[in-house]
Amino acid sequence: MKIRIKGNSLRYRLTKSDVDKFMKNGYIEEITDFGAQRLTYALQQNRLNNLSAVFEDNKITLFMPATLANKWELPDNVGVEYQDNGLFLLVEKDFKCLDNVAEDQSDNYPNPLAKTFSN
Repeated sequence: MKIRIKGNSLRYRLTKSDVDKFMKNGYIEEITDFGAQRLTYALQQNRLNNLSAVFEDNKITLFMPATLANKWELPDNVGVEYQDNGLFLLVEKDFKCLDNVAEDQSDNYPNPLAKTFSN
């Protein structure tokens, strides 16, 4: 799972195995170790109606309703987004890049635009 923060927006990108783990357990987290402190970011299913997020004790938790998660898991659904009191939230599937990158992308979803660029 990757996190991207820019201004007042928060975006999580999940690989295939991340999505599988999230759907099975209802929770997934990653930790970035800064030595003296750690940043934890998590995605957790809940029973609310929309995406929401909290930041407490160096941990960002983005909550996704189970009903949205079940729809999002379907092959044709890329992401779920919501504006929560001025904070833009987005959870999406991580696609393979169209450019060559050094990052391992073997667990990413096939990019739907790949066919367009290969012709």
